Amino acid sequence: MEIDNPSIFKRIKHNFFSSIKFSFLCFRSSSSSSEISSSDDSIQGEPILQNVHAFSFTELEVATDGFHSSNKIGEGGFGLVYKGRMEDGKLVAVKVLSAESKQGDKEFLSEIASLSSISHENLVKLHGCCIDGPCRILVYEYMENGSLAQNFLGGSKNKSKFNWKSRRDISIGIGEGLAYIHEEVKPHIVHRDIKGSNILLDQNFTPKVSDFGLSKLFSDNITHVSTRVAGTLGYLAPEYAISGHLTRKSDVYSFGVLLLEIVSGRTAVDFDLELGEYYLVDKVTNINIEFHKKFSHSSLCNVNCNLISDIQSFIKS
Repeated sequence: MEIDNPSIFKRIKHNFFSSIKFSFLCFRSSSSSSEISSSDDSIQGEPILQNVHAFSFTELEVATDGFHSSNKIGEGGFGLVYKGRMEDGKLVAVKVLSAESKQGDKEFLSEIASLSSISHENLVKLHGCCIDGPCRILVYEYMENGSLAQNFLGGSKNKSKFNWKSRRDISIGIGEGLAYIHEEVKPHIVHRDIKGSNILLDQNFTPKVSDFGLSKLFSDNITHVSTRVAGTLGYLAPEYAISGHLTRKSDVYSFGVLLLEIVSGRTAVDFDLELGEYYLVDKVTNINIEFHKKFSHSSLCNVNCNLISDIQSFIKS
């Protein structure tokens, strides 16, 4: 769905302040127990919005040329993302949540809560937001090189740009961003949707973790959150998918899958003529099993040579 006509937005515009009040009503309760259930998981809307710059709808409409399709740089279940140029010349990414978005008021405030008061080289910067009637818009720093998935994973023609040093630097950068939100930020943040399309690359290909709409906040005394399972197929930690118990380890598992993608150039869920649809983790596990079989029957030198050959074939295939 494309939103080229600004009148679509104008038809849904209502009183700005009544909309904020509506959002606040949804997020009043809190919990201090060591385990939090999904019914107790909440975000204090009013303090969060007070800490974030509020853009007017008109500002963003002008910056994106009326949300014109020529400025569209991304889309998904959440809605559309546009490239915009503010009055001072600053380039921004304008994320417009659709009415049918999976990212509702709760997720909208989650993203603001996670990013409004933190700053790190490997986290995308939130410039502000706009709430205009049912319209929800987030404004981020603009990333010149798009996402890791667009540039590198799957059938991308840009793979040649990423030598082993580039892959290593990107991997380390993502890891540092995750370590920051897991350990240094208080309360701690669990992202819950680490994947290639949520890693953005700036003009120097520095990775930035983005899209905190599914994130959860953890205080020091919380061991895990019991919540509905959310994330992306192929990246979900098995124990989280089975139990619904979310911990920081869930992000670590997703990061591990992402590392496999970066090393192999293959996507988390892929298709093979022999195997059909398969998970990257399963295929790598099978290579590991083959390695141990060869190790038990061959000299170490032969095992290493054969393993390297297998990995090279896998990466090239």
